[in-house]
Amino acid sequence: MRKLRLALPSMNGFFTFEAAARCGNFARAADELNVTPAAVSRMIGRLEDHLGSALFHRLSGGVTLTDDGRILYEAISRGFSGIEQALREIDDRKTGHETITLSVSTGFTTHWIMPRMAEFKREFPTVELRFQLITSALVGPVDDVDLGMRFVSGSDDRHEATFVMPEILVPICSPGYDRQRKEVDQADASAATLINLSEAQPDWSHLFFPNEPGGGLNSMIFSDYAIVVQAALLGQGVALGWLNVVVHWLRQQALVPASPNIMLTGRLCHFVRSLDKPRRPIVAAVRDWMINHLHQDLAQVAALYPELGLAEALRKAGAAV
Repeated sequence: MRKLRLALPSMNGFFTFEAAARCGNFARAADELNVTPAAVSRMIGRLEDHLGSALFHRLSGGVTLTDDGRILYEAISRGFSGIEQALREIDDRKTGHETITLSVSTGFTTHWIMPRMAEFKREFPTVELRFQLITSALVGPVDDVDLGMRFVSGSDDRHEATFVMPEILVPICSPGYDRQRKEVDQADASAATLINLSEAQPDWSHLFFPNEPGGGLNSMIFSDYAIVVQAALLGQGVALGWLNVVVHWLRQQALVPASPNIMLTGRLCHFVRSLDKPRRPIVAAVRDWMINHLHQDLAQVAALYPELGLAEALRKAGAAV
């Protein structure tokens, strides 16, 4: 260990290197560290001189890691993550609480987690949830969180992925809107208002307008899917329902299928954990609790709306509930 200490530069060099590698830009790293870009550049230069190896390719728009830089960054990231986890556990021992950080969508948080918070607190009274909320597509790293909900194919050499359910889409609306729409004119597709997400989403017109793709003259567009679902709950129109988000409201019948058609995209929803983070039993327990309750919701929805063929679709996707 003494030999290793003598071989290492200052910890400031490692902190500066980690920030520059993560930001991909010396100026952004300098803002984060509250120093000047010149100071970052000097510190990186000293670290490279000490190691006798270039760590970055300097480009006009920023920096990218060399092969040696990538090796060092991955090792430092794992080390910092472990230190951060240890500090969190020490703090948790003082308070008697355990903190779990989730990277999930605003839609899933608002429309599935929040309605279950009282039940969650009864099951996990000492757990404090913190959220890294995503308003758009479920993408991005999970290095800084305990769990992330992502659409991935499975585990890889850096991540453990636990299967939740296939991605299933269904048109949804409130019961009141559904009755009103049918009373006005069941055959008049243009009478419906469609609630859409501004970001690109699958073409779902055939789910609601099987005989008239692209039908519907009125539309409402929002940039946050949580608001799309809220608008549907308030009876403002028909929206595309991601089943992992809206399954609670379908079970409660606050939302209903606007048509008997569903779409399986082929993508698979997982809870993903970085293998760089220490394995914590409480994280696995919370993950399994959420998956079990999602499956309970799916089973109830499949029974409530057999016309959707949901149970058969789930069986074909390997997710029988």
